Amino acid sequence: MSTDNTSKTIILSDDGGWCWFESPGALQHGSHILIGSVASGGNNENRRGNIELHIYDCSAQITEHVILHEQFELDDHNGPALLMRPDNRLLVLYAKHNTESHNYVRISLADTTSFRQFTPVQVYSPSLTTELTYANLFLLPDESNRIYNFFRGLDGSFKPSYLYSDDLGTTWHNGNIYINVPSTQKHRPYVRYISNERDTIHMVYTEGHPRDYDNSLYHIYYRAGQLYRSDGIKLCSLQVGLDSPDQDHNDYPVSIYSVQYNSEGLPVGQGGDDLRYRYARWDGSTWHNYPLAYAGCRLYEGEDDYSGLAAIEPDDPSIVYISTNSDPVNGNPLISHSDEQRHYELFCGKTNDGGQTWTWTALTSNSTKDNLRPMRPRRTNKQNSDRYRTLVWLKGRYLAYTDYLQEIVARIWETNNNEKDEEDK
Repeated sequence: MSTDNTSKTIILSDDGGWCWFESPGALQHGSHILIGSVASGGNNENRRGNIELHIYDCSAQITEHVILHEQFELDDHNGPALLMRPDNRLLVLYAKHNTESHNYVRISLADTTSFRQFTPVQVYSPSLTTELTYANLFLLPDESNRIYNFFRGLDGSFKPSYLYSDDLGTTWHNGNIYINVPSTQKHRPYVRYISNERDTIHMVYTEGHPRDYDNSLYHIYYRAGQLYRSDGIKLCSLQVGLDSPDQDHNDYPVSIYSVQYNSEGLPVGQGGDDLRYRYARWDGSTWHNYPLAYAGCRLYEGEDDYSGLAAIEPDDPSIVYISTNSDPVNGNPLISHSDEQRHYELFCGKTNDGGQTWTWTALTSNSTKDNLRPMRPRRTNKQNSDRYRTLVWLKGRYLAYTDYLQEIVARIWETNNNEKDEEDK
């Protein structure tokens, strides 16, 4: 993303939240930015737990808000996943945090481009014993537009699982648990997903929660019914799944992850003073792994591994965005001149050598609130105009996943190009 283009920063909502294990949480559809969130009700008790959709028209510079589910539950794990269907209707899935056996489905009505009206809420329960959390939606055109929803908790397992739909999300069918972790307790791998939006879904995952386990990091990908290692060696079918996490032409994935420094052996609650981001890149035969930036300290007490998070530019993995309360280069705490407190700020990083070295540009500075959890909405169609590009994030106070009050903020870059203007017409 070029910072030479015209840009502006706007507040899209005074109350919202999301977690990092639902995706996509935001989309760019033409000149519209679509963002799903969970309101805390901190400014208006009537919004407490609302599942909301925020729609910003970059051209008209108008923001609209849609309540998808009123007073659902205050928990940022419940954030909705968004998928634009080929018929330009928006599919939305969301679920509660382990407490129910079903997810919730809504689809925008046909013959409208405003996304203000939706079908009634539908529910789907994979089984009565399922403890469902998260939603991750991907449509694969090479599988006749089959949609996959990856979630956690089929049959009370806490394990990565999936559903699929062959009618664009109207009805759903059970898949299976696809990563198992043999254990005597509910061990839960955490997975991040990304798709080439054609035939492949990449998964990067751990063995368990970092609070409970000193994790390794693994990568596999799904294509045409099968799971593969990074090097293309077939492991098993998606339906069969992996017996354990380490049973481990590609799109050359990249990944950002965080690690703790200088906290080995410390009990939970006493670590997390020095988090670091790292950047991993697959070149077709080998994973290259480089230091990226200082990530600051833990987001809140009791979750020593939680950082402000990072995002990768969808069309250019040499550009990244991070949230940190330390200088990304030297690790010095970021103290605001405005209130003399330490706050999380956003930075854009650029590499010209595959991730070995980085240059950084501050996107926020001297903030009096924390800037957290950036997302770079992907375009819903590669032929859509790239006149507008957007970074969205949360700005405010975050104490826990059920205790926050944050604004939803966007920075919008506009390419001033007459030729692109003509393409948009």
